[in-house]
Amino acid sequence: MTSNQLEKLKYPIGEFKMLESYSKLDIVSWMNDIKEFPRKIVDITNSLTEEELNYQYRPVGWSIKQVVHHCADSHINSILRFKLALTEECPTIRPYFEDRFAMLTDYETSIDSSIKILEGVHYKLGVLFDSFTEVEFQKKFNHPEHNKTFTLIENIAIYAWHSNHHYAHIKQALRYKGKFE
Repeated sequence: MTSNQLEKLKYPIGEFKMLESYSKLDIVSWMNDIKEFPRKIVDITNSLTEEELNYQYRPVGWSIKQVVHHCADSHINSILRFKLALTEECPTIRPYFEDRFAMLTDYETSIDSSIKILEGVHYKLGVLFDSFTEVEFQKKFNHPEHNKTFTLIENIAIYAWHSNHHYAHIKQALRYKGKFE
């Protein structure tokens, strides 16, 4: 497998790129992607067998089960980043080692708990989004891993992409039916 093919498997919808300019429709679309993500995960995983949940989306990639658990952990961090930015002046958030989280034993368990987390977190994100004014959209946090400050609009775009990115991984794993295990 070439590095180009591997990169395409790693980023099936492409790498995240923030638009240079965006409209209110873009923001609404991103917020809807985030709000709808748990339902999409339930719909695509609810009839999968344990064997299918262990399909990988690329060689040496995560299984569907690990992707769902990762999304729950990542999106817990996301809501905390939103809330910190809403309640503090440009706070510095704490990054974490996603790859190490994926090796913990809870990633081997049923995805039911992570789906419940996603449903709860995304409901709360939706409530927050629906209350945002232009001022809230412009609030910021500092991400030390990227040595960059992000606005909440950028974070909404990132997490919409993140949701769609991992949903595409699940679809990809099912398309290849465990070929990469």
